[in-house]
Amino acid sequence: MTSTGAVAFGIIALLPVELIVNVGSGAGFAMVFSLLLSAIVWNLGTWYMGLPASSSHTLIGSIVGVGLMNSYLSSTTHFGEGINWGKVSDTVMALLISPVVGFVCAGLLLLLAKALIRNPALYESPKPDTAPPLWIRALLIFTCTGVSFAHGSNDGQKGMGLIMLILIGIVPGLYALDLSSSDADVAKLVATSHASIAILDALPGAKASASLDDASAQATLSEFLRSGKKTDATIPALAHAAHAVDADVTGIKSLNDIPNETRRTLRSNLYVVSEALGKLLKGDTFKPADQATLGALRIQLKNATTFIPLWVKASVAVALGLGTMVGWKRIVVTVGEKIGKVHLTYAQGASAELVAMATIGAADAFGLPVSTTHVLSSGIAGTMFANRSGLQGDTVRNILLAWVLTLPVCVFLGASLFAASLFVILRMFA
Repeated sequence: MTSTGAVAFGIIALLPVELIVNVGSGAGFAMVFSLLLSAIVWNLGTWYMGLPASSSHTLIGSIVGVGLMNSYLSSTTHFGEGINWGKVSDTVMALLISPVVGFVCAGLLLLLAKALIRNPALYESPKPDTAPPLWIRALLIFTCTGVSFAHGSNDGQKGMGLIMLILIGIVPGLYALDLSSSDADVAKLVATSHASIAILDALPGAKASASLDDASAQATLSEFLRSGKKTDATIPALAHAAHAVDADVTGIKSLNDIPNETRRTLRSNLYVVSEALGKLLKGDTFKPADQATLGALRIQLKNATTFIPLWVKASVAVALGLGTMVGWKRIVVTVGEKIGKVHLTYAQGASAELVAMATIGAADAFGLPVSTTHVLSSGIAGTMFANRSGLQGDTVRNILLAWVLTLPVCVFLGASLFAASLFVILRMFA
């Protein structure tokens, strides 16, 4: 409920630009359907086997598969183009490093606890039908609540991002723009837009924007975002799209004043202008004195489109809670009893959970998706290793196998389902 949406829209940024811009098209709906179905298939399969698998890996693999298939089917892009490989690299690196952090830090925390807290009750396995001492119960409630909060703040956002894609495609009049933006925010956007237009019009080649139409300008900017290569057509296209945004926001006091039929187009222009500015501001395209104004415009444009309604957050929270209530046992038994050769102790569980909540919280700050499942199960393994309790080779091998297979399997599922669903949708509306 308190999440900013940084992780949600970081996940969306992995998708091909043309599918984000045209999310209400047949290809856009095929994309969302294939992402959802491939994630559900793999997550249910690993749950049935009792293996702690990562929904983050699942979704990212599906996104890469959709991007690869989209580029393969496209006549204007080379295979593999359109995927934000830089963002994919950062995301995969976070997914790879976080389990290592969980393993090492949880083990060290357990050793530190043994040195500082000498009460033997903390290092005992639970006894059947016997509650632990009150202070241990309080500790476990705190650490479990922390993991739950962190899990919702990170994993929950992945579902929020997909729901927003669906809403933007189906009802753009309500969800293409953040209609809850204050009048003061809209007034700042209008003023910054006017100032930015003057800067862009003064750039070499910007006058050519007058000969462009909306479709060609968006196509040029989409190509720039896809390839990262600036051409002579980039600045005129940016100037044209910025003029289109300025024309739509000039004279309004609230985003609700924008007609429903133009909100989807405006959102597309907001997206390509803000993302193009984000890339160009990293170079030497603009004078230092102008970068602050254009940077402010980029942030204000993103704020108008990167939002998550409260009811979407509540729906995802309920879904996470219900899913845990229904399917908890298979995963809990694996984590609690099958990773180590002995049953998990209170200290081991608390150490792994404290490290998990801290690691996931840090990832939230950087807008990176990490896997609660991976961090926590790695933390359990780390405490077993530090405690010299031993690890069950079969379980650890199966978990590692699920981790290794998740990305390639979901790439295949995402690509196959995208191609199949796109074929069906195009045949339905042919």
